[in-house]
Amino acid sequence: MIEDRQQLYVELQSLADRGIVLFLDGYPSSPEYVTHTLCAQEEACYMRDYVYDEKEGVLTELHFDKLNET
Repeated sequence: MIEDRQQLYVELQSLADRGIVLFLDGYPSSPEYVTHTLCAQEEACYMRDYVYDEKEGVLTELHFDKLNET
């Protein structure tokens, strides 16, 4: 579990270092906050949404959106 958390943090920090903005439930967030929230809410499901610049074709944002259970 600690390895998964560490791996997620390293991945998100790498993206942030490249200038990719992270969002959690619609709000800009840090790699630390996203990692903490996702790991603390293990039973919640989050969907990743990759946002690309249409002209450049490069990743600009990564959104984590909590899925509502209905």
